[in-house]
Amino acid sequence: MDIGIILGLFIMWPFLALLPAILFAYFYVACKRLAPLFAALAWFAYFAYEQAMKLRILCTGECNIRVDLLLFYPLLAIISGMALTAYLKASRQQK
Repeated sequence: MDIGIILGLFIMWPFLALLPAILFAYFYVACKRLAPLFAALAWFAYFAYEQAMKLRILCTGECNIRVDLLLFYPLLAIISGMALTAYLKASRQQK
């Protein structure tokens, strides 16, 4: 499946961004590391941002070209990767 299609799902249905937010919040509770907390907050913020875009609060005109996502998606990917790494390291250390 094309990554563009997957990422486009967040634009069509912003509530899907709550899934990684909740997952990273769980990771934070499980390991008490800051990286998963930061990732959860970033995904919650992205959900709010994308919802505001969908409701035309932040974008009153034509919003078909989303240059902002060239920044947001790589940033979310990096933050998520760091959070997942921190969680996996913490879970290995607890064993």
